[in-house]
Amino acid sequence: MAADIDLHLGRRLRRRRRLLGLTQQQLAVQVGVRFQQIQKYECGANRISAARLWELAEALETPITYFYDGLAETLERPTAAASLEPFARNADHRPGSKAA
Repeated sequence: MAADIDLHLGRRLRRRRRLLGLTQQQLAVQVGVRFQQIQKYECGANRISAARLWELAEALETPITYFYDGLAETLERPTAAASLEPFARNADHRPGSKAA
């Protein structure tokens, strides 16, 4: 679940940055990091701290809530593994199965 949140925040960060026509380098300079760090935030490889999210929101001229918009829907979507879980649990209870 934490990874899903990191991915969601990263997608929202990239979307807002692109809407404003900023490069990763330009945004990085504004918040005092290297552009590689922005790349890592955007792909969800690195988590965004609360303090950094505040700085990014200020630089991107948006409220912090922007980054969380749509998060509930993202978390509600079943992943491929989760959607197959009922089948895996019931695999031994199929008709004709020798398991008891």
